[in-house]
Amino acid sequence: MSNFPSQPNELTKAWLSNSLDYIVEDFSVEPLGEGVGVIGLVTRVTMDTNEGTKTIIAKFPATAAENRMVANMYTMYLREYQFYREIAQDIPVRAPACLHAEYDHSNDNFVLLLEELKGYQLGDQVLGCSTQEAEMVVKSLATFHRSTWNPERFEGINHHYNEAQVQGMSAGFEMGWQVVHESFPDLVTDDVFNQALGMHEKVDTLLSKICSKPLCVAHGDLRLDNVFLGDDHIALVDFQATCISAPEHDLAYFITQSLKRDVRNAKDWVGLYHEELTSQGIEYSLEDCRARYRACALYFLCYAVVICSALDLGNERGKLMAETLLGNSLESIQELQAFELLETL
Repeated sequence: MSNFPSQPNELTKAWLSNSLDYIVEDFSVEPLGEGVGVIGLVTRVTMDTNEGTKTIIAKFPATAAENRMVANMYTMYLREYQFYREIAQDIPVRAPACLHAEYDHSNDNFVLLLEELKGYQLGDQVLGCSTQEAEMVVKSLATFHRSTWNPERFEGINHHYNEAQVQGMSAGFEMGWQVVHESFPDLVTDDVFNQALGMHEKVDTLLSKICSKPLCVAHGDLRLDNVFLGDDHIALVDFQATCISAPEHDLAYFITQSLKRDVRNAKDWVGLYHEELTSQGIEYSLEDCRARYRACALYFLCYAVVICSALDLGNERGKLMAETLLGNSLESIQELQAFELLETL
């Protein structure tokens, strides 16, 4: 048992008042969603108060045992707690203000009280975004990564190249590749299936290559569903996958799985990102940036396969999501001729 609320029904007026440093006379809680792609319980707390903000977002561990197990395996709750406690203040990119955070290392319970972002449009991976919106995201990513370049000062942040990540992606791809081949034969044709057959054996080498220096802090799950779009800037949410990784980690995941073909091919996104990243003195070659982007594009097929093989395809949103991210990923890999990298690993 933790000494703080780890589920919405454990919230009290006294705890909220103490944590927020103003009097909460009464409150109500409504869930914002727990389901596909959400490894936690996100709620809106509406408060009766004369002093502070009247609505906030409260995040708790998932209630579903299988989701909780995945979160604990990949230390996802600890990562988000660490982001707000140790990293957020160094990132010149908009994120919800953290009003209160607690974490229990004995049982991995946590609670976050966050600002509710208003005046933004939430991104949608299925619908995609405009070229202008994609440009805001790419430039913001470069700013994010530039501010955490050579991240040795962020002690305790997970390195993306670790045993659990390698084993999870290897096993997930091995089990899921046949599943998506059967479920999406128009996307995973026999030719595509054969090109990536055995990729699970190359994940360790591929990820080791990707995660060689230089590195930065990565958001880790940079897809449109985690982006709030404003008129002239963006805000990022959901930092449960924050890690030390290649700068191209976020860039490739976003470009290859969140952008539709016309937007993906509208600009030289790697060139734009690199120009912004190196605009204030960072020395990093465009050639190396392009090479790692290509490797990341291939690696993130593992994400698409793991997610798509587990989605409820009887659910319309789940089916559209699977077709979108898997289709975008495979199109990107073909455009980059990234399957050829498997022969070099």
